[in-house]
Amino acid sequence: MATISYDRATRLFPGSSTPAVDALDLQIEDGEFLVLVGPSGCGKSTSLRMLAGLEEVDGGRIMIGGTDVTHSEPKDRDIAMVFQNYALYPHMSVAENMGFALKLAGTDKAEIRKRVGDAADMLDLGDYLDRKPKALSGGQRQRVAMGRAIVRQPQVFLMDEPLSNLDAKLRVQTRTQIAQLQRRLGTTTVYVTHDQVEAMTMGDRVAVLKSGVLQQCASPRELYRSPVNVFVAGFMGSPSMNLFTVPIADGGVQIGEQLVPVSRDVLAAARGREVVFGIRPEHVQIADSGGLELTIDVVEELGSEAFVFGNTTIDGDIQHLVARVDWRSPPEKGQVVHVRIDEAHAHIFATTPGGERLT
Repeated sequence: MATISYDRATRLFPGSSTPAVDALDLQIEDGEFLVLVGPSGCGKSTSLRMLAGLEEVDGGRIMIGGTDVTHSEPKDRDIAMVFQNYALYPHMSVAENMGFALKLAGTDKAEIRKRVGDAADMLDLGDYLDRKPKALSGGQRQRVAMGRAIVRQPQVFLMDEPLSNLDAKLRVQTRTQIAQLQRRLGTTTVYVTHDQVEAMTMGDRVAVLKSGVLQQCASPRELYRSPVNVFVAGFMGSPSMNLFTVPIADGGVQIGEQLVPVSRDVLAAARGREVVFGIRPEHVQIADSGGLELTIDVVEELGSEAFVFGNTTIDGDIQHLVARVDWRSPPEKGQVVHVRIDEAHAHIFATTPGGERLT
């Protein structure tokens, strides 16, 4: 186990003028499960590959356990990586796949059998040790890939979208198993995903990247409740936060017939006549009158909850809005309802390019 430190780590691919990873500063504690998340092309996989030694570091440095590994070979970093495509040897059995790295390292056969057996017990693979990968399901193959990493007993686990090839139900089941296993082993883990639900449910902390730049690193709860800018607010949460650019009114912002009060200090900090107003779907409530008129286009019933997606008019512009509604009696498609904002949960952001949080 070890701490990890990205110290202004930068990766600039040849022929590009924009860094794929731009001066990344990130500290990962010993035994922590940190998730790197962001849209495609944001630099999350590149950041992981820099840590693994599979990508060069063009600026800054990377430390593992207090040792500078910026220019070390991958084999010298004491890390184990789990890939998206499993990367299993098809001609080897499950046991041989799991113990192969130890065999190459010259580990005693009895020790290999013990480590493979222990990992198989953890991952419920004991009945499959003699099978070849082609005889396993996708979920079982992914567990074999996990077992191959575990038997090495590395300082750090690196996981690059390991669940993306699994179906939805199996993905939910396996992400729970991975989180439980990491807590049991206590090994520092860096996990890359584009799925923000996966990030929110697995990580001790989540680092959100955009265009190679770290936007925010915090606990899932803090990211959800206090996003530092418009990008994080819109990216984290499913469905995502409703975001509207609205003019500043006397004492607040006008949302339809509802004036949402905002402090003078916040309005002064906006440095303009408009702000970006954000509200989560669960804080938009159906009302008898007033507020906004919402014409419902889609109703999503998910069993224990329901969401409506529709159009409304804010400051003369048609805007899309999502609201969580009572799952026992949701409105119908095409229905027009009134909704009001829960003022206590409003988010205000600047309209500047960075869209920084004002309150």
